[in-house]
This record gives sequence, structure tokens and C-alpha cells, in this order.
Amino acid sequence: MSEQNYDNEHAPSPGEQPEQAEPAEAAPEAEAQAAAPTAPASPASLTDESGENPSLPNDIPGVLPVLPVRDVVIFNYMMLPLFVGRESSVQAVDAALNGNRYLLILTQKNEAVEQPEPQDLHDMGTVVSIMRMLKMPDGRMKLLVHGISRAKALSLMHNGAYMEAGVELTQERSEHPAGLEVEALMNAARGLSEKILNLRGINNQEINAALAGVDHPGRLADIIASNLRRKINEAQEILEILDPVGRLHLVYKHLSKEAELTSMQAHIQESAREGMDKAQRDYYLREQLKAIRRELGDGGQEGNDLDDLREALNKAKLPPEAEKEAHKQLNRLSSMHGDSSESSVLRTYLEWLADLPWSKLSRDSLDIKKARDILNEDHYGLEKVKDRILEFLSVRKLNPRSKGPILCLVGPPGVGKTSLGRSIARAMSRKFHRMSLGGMRDEAEIRGHRRTYVGAMPGRIIQALKQAGTRNPVIMLDEVDKIGTDFRGDPSSALLEVLDPEQNFSFTDHYINMPFDLSKVMFICTANTLDTIPGPLRDRMEVITLPGYTMQEKVKIAQRYLVARQTKENGLKKNDLRFGGDDVLETLAREYTREAGLRALEREIGAICRKLARQKAEGAKPPFEVDVPMTHKLLGAPRFLEEEPDNKLQPGVALGLAWTPVGGEILHIEVSAMPGKGTLTLTGQLGEVMKESAQAAVSYARAHARELGIPSDFHEKQDLHIHVPAGATPKDGPSAGVTLAVAVLSALSGRPVSPDLCMTGELTLRGNILPVGGIKEKILAGVARGIKNVAIPKQNQKDLEDIPAELRSQIKIHLISVLREALHLAFVPARAPAAGTRTRR
Repeated sequence: MSEQNYDNEHAPSPGEQPEQAEPAEAAPEAEAQAAAPTAPASPASLTDESGENPSLPNDIPGVLPVLPVRDVVIFNYMMLPLFVGRESSVQAVDAALNGNRYLLILTQKNEAVEQPEPQDLHDMGTVVSIMRMLKMPDGRMKLLVHGISRAKALSLMHNGAYMEAGVELTQERSEHPAGLEVEALMNAARGLSEKILNLRGINNQEINAALAGVDHPGRLADIIASNLRRKINEAQEILEILDPVGRLHLVYKHLSKEAELTSMQAHIQESAREGMDKAQRDYYLREQLKAIRRELGDGGQEGNDLDDLREALNKAKLPPEAEKEAHKQLNRLSSMHGDSSESSVLRTYLEWLADLPWSKLSRDSLDIKKARDILNEDHYGLEKVKDRILEFLSVRKLNPRSKGPILCLVGPPGVGKTSLGRSIARAMSRKFHRMSLGGMRDEAEIRGHRRTYVGAMPGRIIQALKQAGTRNPVIMLDEVDKIGTDFRGDPSSALLEVLDPEQNFSFTDHYINMPFDLSKVMFICTANTLDTIPGPLRDRMEVITLPGYTMQEKVKIAQRYLVARQTKENGLKKNDLRFGGDDVLETLAREYTREAGLRALEREIGAICRKLARQKAEGAKPPFEVDVPMTHKLLGAPRFLEEEPDNKLQPGVALGLAWTPVGGEILHIEVSAMPGKGTLTLTGQLGEVMKESAQAAVSYARAHARELGIPSDFHEKQDLHIHVPAGATPKDGPSAGVTLAVAVLSALSGRPVSPDLCMTGELTLRGNILPVGGIKEKILAGVARGIKNVAIPKQNQKDLEDIPAELRSQIKIHLISVLREALHLAFVPARAPAAGTRTRR
């Protein structure tokens, strides 16, 4: 502890027990010092103001050592412990002890003065007798002093070591002034003292008895004043009043204030106790502090937090309904205890209201040319999607109040659905937020939890808006086709309101419990397939299909984006790596990947870059020229080998086309006819729809056996076994109907099917061919396999617009509407392709 904390000869705080050489003579606690005064060590007779019957010690000299103090005023009859630490003060005490043990104690005018001068001290002080002294190891002294008489310093001077003063003692009459008013004043002062002691919970029997035994107003005033909790200047004012009755009047005035303050403290303590239960007793002191702040109108830090929260709510510009509810809850919070659980829940709720972008909007970039350049810079192809975004921006430019579209990008993995969402946000100068819905099963993930639940939080839609910071971001709902359902609800049903432009202007989250306008948000959903998306949800979205890339598109994208990105990510410089022509990238795509998208291709490019980065780190000098042999050396043997095209198919074998989530596939369908009793066997892990297609093909053959030139009783004498190779892979769908029928008729008639023809289409019992999906992917698969002819349903002619001209030039497309047209194509010698032509029969 530094000297400035214990020096200045200060008194211990109320209740502090000073350390003495003999504990029995220690000073009593501050509340008990109103007892009858202890006589000084050398008793002397009292005297009145005229000098008769003197009671003051007759050995008090006219010049006394001065002991300055800064945080206490000593009255007559007051016995008090003091700490002495300053060198000048220690020498003054030594001088008194070497003499008759008397000191003049004067209080400093300014407590902050470390070395007071005569002008820094009050003129009126108290002559005290040193009753006990104890020296401490650090050089300080502990004194026990007893007030004897008021005294006025006539002159103050330094003698080189300490201050001395010529003193004039003041004397009071031994009998008190007569009169009922004085008697009433003394009784009132005793009553207030008793009341204060009762409110403080102090055992007051002895003190009351001592006060009752004092019959002089001046002495009663001094005893009470010595125990009042007053400021130094107020206590000094009492000390300087020489008139006993006047001094008691001033003491009574301070007693009244003290009684009022003590009563208020007791009331605060009682109010705090009533508001606490057993679990809150540990926070009793904190509760007292809160109650005091409330009584004084000062909320402290908690009040500052509430003011900050109120200011944040005002800045948020909430709608009228939300603003009314927010201020209602804020008023509730201000009356709650800060440590209650409900207070924490309510504060979090109000912070959410303040953080939501109720009125913040990003300014859309409506420069159509700039938006087109950004989309073309980020993505190659995808013209349909780009046109739709530019159309939206054009409408937005002409009609600023237009609602945001709900787009659904459907396509296999790796075709750029998610990255396209980021590009759309960049083109529109909007914030972007991606939200994965894959595996979501709880409806509360969308709508939020009600605040009655422990740990309740808003739904992910509201969370996304808070993170975006604007009311019109681009929010991507990724993997919307993989939402699940269970006992906790159906998230896809909760999305119906979010994705409906006619309803989402008043979307209500369970946690916020107030409408929030989502009509300005541009939602973009992604999915690999539409089959698992519920119909009502699919109806609310504008579906844009992103089919797989052609080989030419993959090469272009790899040259423009993938090579540069992987070169940078693997620590190579732009000129360190060169792919020697398109044939290297084609080899990577054809022999090391089998996908509709680009993820695997980018991984293989990254693998090449890593191996070359290692060579560079080991000392090889770039640039590195990557050709086909080097590709095989770096990546090893090809993972996928192209099947040799069949020059001739055996009877009962036909080539079909199938769609998978990763693109199109060539489907071999094999049918064997053998003697039996008409049993139909289906193998190859076929789904129910595909089994029904096989049964429909057999039924068509039985119904038209004579026209087709096959035995009409084959269903009685022959068994049919239909098998689709790659039996470990589940297969389903109606698009293999025409291929199944051709293979069955080929097996029954013994006629082989043309090896350069593949086909797709759904078959009816009447022999009609119905449209199917995935035409572009299927034709891509046929081109990759080297097939020259493809037969598709006539009603799928509209889908040919999505197929690039360069792709159509590599395969001849036949439009068929009935099975007979497919049979005419299948049972003829293979024909050479005619570039860019289509036939219809």
C-alpha cells in the first residue's frame, strides 16, 4: 500500500479495529463511540466560559505540536485511533510524547495535499491527549487519542521538523441553558439517533443509556457528531460552532438527513430481499446495487446497454407493427432483473430485431451490358440461364417494383450451379448467401423455433438475411431435392411460403413472430433431379435445366478456367505449365473421368499440377510441356477405356440410352429366347417402372405376332430372359420401352439390330412412342460412344434446340412416333451419317 493511502494521520474506516499493544484498550467500533466518553489519563476539573470551576487540564501549554489530518474531524470526548506516517507528523508526535502528551489536530482543507502548509489547514481544531502509541516495523505509528477541547490556532509556524501553533482553548458552561425548547431539541436528537441505530441493526441499549445520561446540549452535539457519516467540510462546520444550542440544531439537521438516507437504504434492502428466492440469495449484494441505482435513477452499465439497444432499434427503422412490439418488449426488459433467465432471452430477441435489415437494400446494378460481360467472364456457355438473368435485370430496370424470381437450376453435379449463383449476385451487385438444404428434416430450420423453447433461434432464412445485411440478397438454396421429412415436420412445406412471390412479402418466422418482407430476395434453388421435389414446391419455381457439357465445352472450360485456377492453387506460375493442344484435355476428360460436369476433370488437372510442382521444388526447370504420353506417365493407366464399337450385334441385343445424375449412358439390353412354357425372367436390378416396360413390350409382341413375323404361340413354347448388364447398378424409368421391344422382337425373329443405332422412348401397348427427358445428355452419350444414328420420340423435337450444332453434325437424329418406325430403322444394315440431318418416318 502506498503512503498516500495510509498517511495523513487518517482514522480507520467505521468498524475497523485498530491494532494495539494491549487489545483490552483498543478503540471501539465507530457505531459504538457514542457511549460515555473515556476520561483522559490525567483528569482535570471543568471550567465555564468565565473561568470558574475549571475542568480543563491545567498543564496544557500555550504552544502545541500540530498534527495535520485529512479525512477526519475530531470532536471533544471523541476517542479515535490514528495512523501516522509522514516524517514531520512522526516528529510532532515524538515531541508531544516527550512533553505532556498533548497535540493540536487540525484538518486539511484539501485532502490531496501531501505536505500541507499553514494556509492549507483549518484554524479551528481539537486538542487531544495521546492515550496509547504503537510503533510499526515500516516506521509508521498507531495512536489512540482522546479529544479534550476545541482550540483555535492563533499562529502556525515551522520549527524545522514539524509545525507548532499557539492555541486558544474554548470553554463551555458546565450547566446547560434552561428552557423547554432546548430540552425538546435534545430529546429529538436522542430519538433520531436511536432510530438510526435501529435501522442499522446495532444493539443500542448501552448507547441509548449513555446518550440519556448527557444533559449538556454541546456535549450531546459533539458525541452525536463524532458518529455522523458526514463529509469533512460539514463536520468542520459543526466543530467551528461554539454556541452549544446552535451546534445541536445543526447536528439535528444532519441527523434528519442521515435518518432519511438510512431509512431509504433499509427500504431498498427490503425491496431487494422480497424480489429474490433461494436460488438468488447468492446475488444479494448485486441486487442491492441494482436497487440503489434504480432509486437514484442511474441504471449504470445496464442502463447504458438498454440505451444502446433502444438506439439500435430506432436506427433499424422497423415497420410500425414491429416497432410497437419491440418497444413493448424493451420496456419489459428495463423492469427485469439483469440476472434472470427471461431477461437474457428477451435481450437476445431484441438484438435480433435490431440486427435485421428491415429497410436496408442493395442498389441493383442495372447495366445490362456489364452484367452480360460478368456472366460471360465467369461461365462458358449456359446461354439459357444468362438470358433469364438479363431478362430479369431488364424488367427490373423498367419496373423497379418487380418481385424477385424463384429460379431452380437442375443438372448433374459439377456443371456450375452454385458458382453460377455467385456470378448472378456479382452481376447484380447484390450480397450472396448460400444455404445447403441437403439432409434437412426439421421444419424449424426454415421457420425458426418459438421463443418458449430453451435455446430458440430464428430459422435459416432470417439468419441468412442478418448475415447478408440487406433485404434483397441473392440466396441460394442448395440441394433442394435432398430435403427429408420426419416427425419434426416437413421443411419442403415450410419452403412453400418462402418461395411463393404472392405470400413471401409477409413471411413470419416463429422466433421473430412478425412479418418480414422477402419479396425483394432473389432465391436460386439447385437440384440434381426434379423427381424428389414435391409437386407444390416445384410449381413455385422456374426450372432451368443445366445439362452436361459436351467434350468441346469441357475442353474450352478447362482452357479458360480450370488450368489457370489449378496452376495458381498449386504454386505454379502462369508460364510454368503448358498443355500441348486440345487432345491432352480430351484425353483427360475421356480416359480419366466419366461425368457430365467438371469436378473430376479439375481434380485430374490438379493432380498433374501437383506432380509438376513437386518436380519444380526438386530442382526441375519449367516450363513443363504436358502431352498425351506425359499425361499417362503422371496419372497412370487410363481409368476408363472406350468400348470397341460392335460391328455386328447378336439377335436379341439392342442399344438404348439412359439418363443418370452424372449424364447420359449407353444401355445394353439383352434378350434370350429358349424353349419353355412362356416364363418371363427379368434381371439386372431393374426398377418397377422398367419391369412394367418389359412386360408391355412382351404383350405388344404377343398382340402383333403375325404382323411382325414371329410365332404366335411363342408365349406357350418359349421362355424369355431379359437382362440389362451392370447388374450392381439399379436401373429404372420408362425410356427403355422402345429398346426393350426391339430387343424382344430381335430375339424372337432371329434378326440382329443395327449396331450403330441407339434409341430411347416410352412404349405404350398400342405401339406409340411417348416423349422422355434427358435428350441432350443421351445424345451426348451416343456421340461419345461413336454411335452414328439415334432414334428419339417425335414429341422431343423441341429439345433439339438445346443441342449445339457441332454435336448434331456428328450424329443422325431420327424422330419416331410408333414402334414400327423404330423396327424399320433397327432391322436394316447400318447406314452412314448425314451431317446435320434428321429423318422422320
